[in-house]
Amino acid sequence: MHGNHPNPEYFLEYLKQRTKEDWLIGYDSQNFYLLVEQFLIQLTQLSTEKKLPNILIAEEDPYKFLSALLAAVAANCHIFLCNRDWQQQEWQQVLDLVQPDLILGKSSSVAAISSLLYIHKRQRTNEQGQKIMIPTGGSSGKIRFAIHTWETLTASVKGFCHYFNIDTINSFCVLPLYHVGGLMQFIRSFLTEGKLAILPYKALKAGESIDINPSDFFISLVPTQFQFLLESKPDWLSQFHTVLLGGAPAWQSLLETARKYRIKLAPTYGMTETASQIVTLKPEGFLSGNNSSGQVLPHAKVTICSDRNELLEPKQTGIITVEAESLFLGYYPEIDRDRKSFQTDDLGYFDEKGNLHIVGRSSQKIITGGENVFPKEVEAAILATQLVTDVVVIGLSDCQWGQVVTAIYVPKQKNLSLKELKIAIADKIAKFKQPKYWIPVENIPRNQQGKVNYRHLQQIALDKIIHN
Repeated sequence: MHGNHPNPEYFLEYLKQRTKEDWLIGYDSQNFYLLVEQFLIQLTQLSTEKKLPNILIAEEDPYKFLSALLAAVAANCHIFLCNRDWQQQEWQQVLDLVQPDLILGKSSSVAAISSLLYIHKRQRTNEQGQKIMIPTGGSSGKIRFAIHTWETLTASVKGFCHYFNIDTINSFCVLPLYHVGGLMQFIRSFLTEGKLAILPYKALKAGESIDINPSDFFISLVPTQFQFLLESKPDWLSQFHTVLLGGAPAWQSLLETARKYRIKLAPTYGMTETASQIVTLKPEGFLSGNNSSGQVLPHAKVTICSDRNELLEPKQTGIITVEAESLFLGYYPEIDRDRKSFQTDDLGYFDEKGNLHIVGRSSQKIITGGENVFPKEVEAAILATQLVTDVVVIGLSDCQWGQVVTAIYVPKQKNLSLKELKIAIADKIAKFKQPKYWIPVENIPRNQQGKVNYRHLQQIALDKIIHN
């Protein structure tokens, strides 16, 4: 595996060798090599011995995006991966934080912001050496960059290869490349001399296709994408070597449908901070009825801790804490070299076989009348009625109960009565877990990765309750 930190000569030589093979499905690998070469000339001129320039990459064309990334790695620049579709407010936030030396692939939103920003004195990471910044937290309204290195990304690939016992990884990528889930598909294929097929999800949804043999490829999806493809292309999906599912929790009915179609599904647990998955359930485990997130990958260590940071036994629910060779160094511009572990916002437990079960988010736990309610359990009970197509459970402040359980749901039939829904879950979950407020909506606000915009959802719920 090509994992050492690359210099320009190494990168160009490696890419030149690969021009002889059709490794970028549907794209000329010779042209890709020339793009990297062009970007490298541009970036090498910018780079000086005294400082590493800050480069924002927001190229619309995926191959320009990836060639700019490789050139920036080889030219020893600090790299910030960006979503071209961020709006002006988001770009303003990013430019204020990063103050780049160069933006590759400017969008109209960036162009609208004064270039005077770039002459401000810039914040710098408090440590030498190239860094690769991956955005996270966009759905909360505040964009942060998780600081990675070529080494942390390489560690993630090594762990993946070891866990799946595979030397060469072919990836079919439908996720955005600025997102860790899209980026790592490219890095896996690049480092293991695998093939890469890129077809943005919108294009796939519109009926476009790429001629590949799916049985040779991994595909990564978030639950909303998986649901659509399961309904529209189940036979195609069932041909893939492995379907990696992550980004947001999957609901029980979705997993059951996947089993019905014998999809070789691998539910994963990971995050931007860990350079994608650190826990994965292998397809054979999934198909045999296992509903967990699976086992910890070899490059990571996961522990379950109490609020007082005590290690918990199997079957005891606590805070998921992570150590990993792929762990980020901090949020830009702060680097914390002393921190060996990362305490997530997730709650979970291990069973006796070492499988990790995710219970929900610690920050989303609802305390009502002194009782703990985990939204995921209530959502699962409501979805199991098959009367709704989507649901999110949140806690709203209440002077009597502390918080009240509130369900925002999308009814399957417009004439669904609330009474019918309440009866359907009455004997499925304890009374204190049953929602006090039920709010029907046409759709749940989610971002591209399928993650819920909780701030927006809370506002919707409060508005509906006030006006009723």
